[in-house]
Amino acid sequence: MTYDEITRFCASLPHATHVVQWGGSDVYKIGSKLFAVVGMGGDETSVTFKTSHLAFEVLSDSPGLRPAPYLASRGLKWIQHYGLPGLSDDSLRDHITASYEMVAAGLTRKLRAELGFD
Repeated sequence: MTYDEITRFCASLPHATHVVQWGGSDVYKIGSKLFAVVGMGGDETSVTFKTSHLAFEVLSDSPGLRPAPYLASRGLKWIQHYGLPGLSDDSLRDHITASYEMVAAGLTRKLRAELGFD
């Protein structure tokens, strides 16, 4: 996926908000909680997303993917897609969606209700 395709996809998820921070990275959040970062890592086409423990173990050793700088070093299960071959476009969309869903599931009941998740 191109940079523009990734940012359009992240922005298309319900209730996603966008801010620019951390040196010009496009940061996508739901309920003020991070679910994707586009552009962090020196390559504007990189994208960082939250994963399950199992996905983190599998993806960490895959070509074009790595534990996300800063986030994974703090024990969090975040992966950065930064190069080829990386993930297919469909798989990358699936992982970003899973990240969004995991973050949304962790929001407070009140906020989830306000956003229409419950």
